[in-house]
Parts: sequence; C-alpha cells; structure tokens
Amino acid sequence: MPIHLNVAIIGAGTAGLTARRAAKKAGAKKVCMFDSGPLGTTCARVGCMPSKLLIAAAEAAHHAEHGSIFGVDVPEVNIDGKRVMERVQRERNRFTGFVKKSISNSEKNGEFLPGHVHITGKNSLTSTIDGVVSEFTFDTLILASGTTPFIPPPYDFNWTRVITSDQIFELETLPTSLLVVGTGVIALELGQAMSRLGVQTDIIGIDDNVAFLRDPKVASVARDVLSDELELHFSAKAESAVEVSDGIEVQIVQKDGTELKKTFEYVLVAAGRSSQLPKLGLEHMGIELDQRGYVKVNPLTMQVADLNVFIAGDANGLHPLLHEAADDGRTAGTNAATFPKVVSVPRSTPIGVVFTDPQIASVGATYSSLDQCDAVIGSIDYSDQGRARVMNKNKGWVNVYAEAETGKLLGAEMFGPSVEHTAHLLAWCVQQELTVAEILKMPFYHPVVEEGIRTALRDALANVEKRELINPDCDQYGPGV
Repeated sequence: MPIHLNVAIIGAGTAGLTARRAAKKAGAKKVCMFDSGPLGTTCARVGCMPSKLLIAAAEAAHHAEHGSIFGVDVPEVNIDGKRVMERVQRERNRFTGFVKKSISNSEKNGEFLPGHVHITGKNSLTSTIDGVVSEFTFDTLILASGTTPFIPPPYDFNWTRVITSDQIFELETLPTSLLVVGTGVIALELGQAMSRLGVQTDIIGIDDNVAFLRDPKVASVARDVLSDELELHFSAKAESAVEVSDGIEVQIVQKDGTELKKTFEYVLVAAGRSSQLPKLGLEHMGIELDQRGYVKVNPLTMQVADLNVFIAGDANGLHPLLHEAADDGRTAGTNAATFPKVVSVPRSTPIGVVFTDPQIASVGATYSSLDQCDAVIGSIDYSDQGRARVMNKNKGWVNVYAEAETGKLLGAEMFGPSVEHTAHLLAWCVQQELTVAEILKMPFYHPVVEEGIRTALRDALANVEKRELINPDCDQYGPGV
C-alpha cells in the first residue's frame, strides 16, 4: 500500500526546508521531503557562502598588495593556493554541516527520504533508494527542486577541465589560469576573486551586460572600472574550444572582430542555470513546461493555476536568491497545508547584491521597469565622496529613482563602495513607501559612505521639484499623457 502524505516536498534546500517547517506549523500532520542529493543547500554548498570565503581571501591579498597609497608597503605577498582552498572547504563544510544536521533530524522523524523521485499521477509519486521503489500518495505537492548549472556550446563536452560552480570549490589548489564564461553575478564574483588571488583570469560575455545592471550610466561606469582591473571581453564569442594536454584552448572573437587564442588550465562556466522540473514527470499531473522548463506560478501564492501544486525557490524561476527562496517556501508550505484555502502573501522589496569590488546592487524598480514619463533620477559619482576617498575606494556611480509627481522612492541601481549596506537602507525605504524628502529628514552621520546616497537623494529631490523627467520628451502637462 502506498504511504499517504498531507504534503510531499521535492527538494531539501532552503525553499524545501522552510516549506516543511511552514507546512507543519500550518497544521499538516504528515509531511516528507525527498532529495537525491547532494545535500546542504545551493547557497551553503556551492553558492553564496563558499564564494564569499574565496572573495574574503582575495580581499586580504588585494589589500596587502595595494597598501602603498597609505604609506604601508608589504615587500612580498605570498598566496598559498592550497591553504586558500583548504579554508574555503573547511568553512563551507561547517555551513553545510548545520543544514545536514537538520535534514538528518528530519530523516529520523520520517520527514525526509534521500531518494530519486518520479511523479506518477495527479496525487502520486515514487521514491527510489538503492533500487528499492516506494510508493506515496499526497494531498498537495511542493516542488523545490532547485536548478543545475547550464553548460553551453562549445564547452558542453565531458572535459574534466570544464567546471561549474558545483566543482570549483572542490579544487585542491588555485589554478594557474582560468577562463570564466559569463558576466553575471557568479562569473564576476569568482572571476575577480581568482584574479586577485594571482590566477591569470579572463572573463567573456556574449553581450555588454554587467550582472543585473540595466541603467546605462551605472552599467557603463561598472564596465569601465572593472575593465581597468580585469581581462573582460564584453560582446565576445568563443568560436571554438579544444582540449589540449595542459588545459582547454579557446578561440575568442572579440567585439571589434579581432581574434584571441588562449589556453586555460580550467574553464569555469557561469552562464546561467537550468530547471530541474523536466526530470520529475510533471506530465503525469497534466502540467506543461515552457521552453525553458519552467511553469507559470502565482508569485503571491506559489500555486500553479488552481492545482494542488506549489513551486518554491529557484525551481519557479522568479527570484533565485536565498532570502526569496525562504519566503517562497514559507508561503508554499502554508498554502499547501491549508489547501484548497490559499492566501496571497505580499512580496518584500526586491534587492540583489554582487560582491565584487566595487559592489553592485539593485533595489526595487529597475531602470528598465520605470515609467520614464513619471520618474526622475538622482545621482552620486563616488570619485569625490569623502569617506570613499579616505578608504581609496572612490569609484562608482549610483542612480536612485523617484516618482516625479509624489517624490516617492521607487528603487536604485548601484555600483560603488559598501552598496551591500546602502542597498538595504534604500530597500527598507522603498518598502515603507517613503518619499525622498522624508528620507532626507533622517540622520546621516559624517563621514560615512551613506552620505553618498544622501547626495543622490538630494539630486532626486531637486529633479522632482524641477520635473526633470528621465524622458525629457514626455508631455509637460502630466505623467502618461
């Protein structure tokens, strides 16, 4: 006889673990997670935490090598790649250990099974462990299966020296050379870190995008500043990749048409991630996937149409960030437990951070989403910002966006020092629906980098008062006319 569950959860990452807790809190008696591994969450195992450990090592090296401007000379900086990776792995294992302990406790309570799952019907699935198949039925299903790295041509061969973020943190030592494919968050963070740790690093992107920046001014400054330090090839194409005795030989056609041929010990592919949903058998529930392998989900309920299916975390393709995955899991778990009663949960203000140096951040409305006939921009150029100059980190540009009619803060795109912190302040202001005038009444200490966003907010307020719209061709008699 099949085992019956109130809520079945496929995936034991951040979204799945949060969904399990929320479902039980909402009254579900029989809840079980299924995951074939590896366990430990994407963030702790191969994402945000090990990458920040590598970045921390890179920052230590960079500061030691660039102290002369302060009158501090370090005669020689020796980077021990083996010790760098040992600390990354040791601390990473500590983080994942906490998660695995939680999953182990769930397994003891019968709330986790480490098997391969296949959906067999609208209310049924099987779990296979060491060839033994177990059958389950469920009232509701939560899909929290995450994503997997995508490897595009010409790198999609079974080469040991073509790696993704799933493998790079397993290296015993730092490579001598590395080609990073992509200019997204992972690519820029790991590419700069490797370069600062003495690895000969090239970064190649198929377009001019810098992570998620879409504001043309902020993106332009970011490209210029990062290109001063890194071998960045924007709008470039890899014509071919060939495995050779000492690595991977890649022929790159650059934006201006010139060709470059280089051999790299490793190629790190950071060109996006793919859905795991096509592997699960959703067709047996009558659910069709789109061309990317995703399903349309209500972002406020996590529900698929009016079905007994909810999708949380990276699996829904909406917000691939840990805090968003946790929010998704909480909503999905609660609604799965109370189905068919389903409630909408408002989203928190969008926020994203890239831990490059300078950092990149986005808050609330992005440039491309603005109504340019009812929005103004306020700017800060960090080249002369007091605290930034003191720290020799005076590079960057931030644009904040506000409604022209009301002055309400809408969002910001940011490239500059410590924007991981200033982004949070602006996100809280957006969520509270404050105007730039109201924000400017709050305290700003001196000298701090937060004074930079005060400058941008003052500029935005002046543009509200002058009605300096983003699009100056808009009708002067009102927004949207």
